[in-house]
Amino acid sequence: MTTRTPRTSPPAAHDPYSPRTPHTPHTPRTPYTPHGIHVPLITPFTADGEVAADALEALTREVLDAGAAGIVALGTTGEPAALDEAERDLVTDVCARICRERGATLVVGAGASGTRAAEESLGRLKRWPEARAALVTVPAFVRPAAAGVLAHFERLARVSPVPLIVYHVPYRTGQPLDATLLREIGALPGVAAVKYAVGSLDGEAVALLGDLPDGFAVLAGDDTFLSPLLALGAAGGILASAHIATARFTELAAAWRVGETDRARTLGHALARLSATLFAEPNPAVIKGVLYAQGRIPTPAVRLPLLPAGTESVAAALRELAHLT
Repeated sequence: MTTRTPRTSPPAAHDPYSPRTPHTPHTPRTPYTPHGIHVPLITPFTADGEVAADALEALTREVLDAGAAGIVALGTTGEPAALDEAERDLVTDVCARICRERGATLVVGAGASGTRAAEESLGRLKRWPEARAALVTVPAFVRPAAAGVLAHFERLARVSPVPLIVYHVPYRTGQPLDATLLREIGALPGVAAVKYAVGSLDGEAVALLGDLPDGFAVLAGDDTFLSPLLALGAAGGILASAHIATARFTELAAAWRVGETDRARTLGHALARLSATLFAEPNPAVIKGVLYAQGRIPTPAVRLPLLPAGTESVAAALRELAHLT
């Protein structure tokens, strides 16, 4: 049985070089624990290379209509590093408006490798009261010690206007975190969840899910490992593959939640095969290729340094999707 560790608030880490310390906590936030399937939306582009806001709006409505619990704006799948500030604001504006209309959960990607820059990124989210949480990566390239990672998130959780979902993706950040450290981060007030994307189903995931801090959730972040993580007690997932066959991904989460294990296993294997084809090339190239083939976005374009997916990769994904449906 999964146990829950009560949350405690460790002493604030002091930075002697920062004029902004010590921090004054914000007004208490509404408790938030994410669950269900969230779609980290692509950023569609027009033939002229501009953000296709109308297509983004349509995609947002489609995935919510298909049962997604929420969406993520400016996640890795949305190519935020290739967008300028005005484009990132446009994407967030569109997603916030639709989530407000639908009463859906909006998570926004934010943060940076440096703590001060991450604070500033999070502070901008005050502009969007619809934002329910921020998806924040573990600091990349810097590779701080475990105590530094904990201090980073302790400070961000204290100053952020919204709860944090920690994005643990060591094959991008170069910073692996063990279950003990994730548990310490998860016990911080203001940290709601971790998007767990280590590229495998490992012992740290089993250990973490076996003893979660109270009010802290694990969300699958590697699409092919969604089903086993749900079986172990994950609350849901943030899954680029859920642009495609959204309803089947939500069906899988529901099957594990109500204990329909045979149905969940069969569907989980099928969705894992689909996800593998969608990630055959750097994300989101294949997903955009499939969405374009379905007539859901105006072009399959990605921005450099990414390149469009090859025709065979897109065809393979479409074949797997046909087998699923």
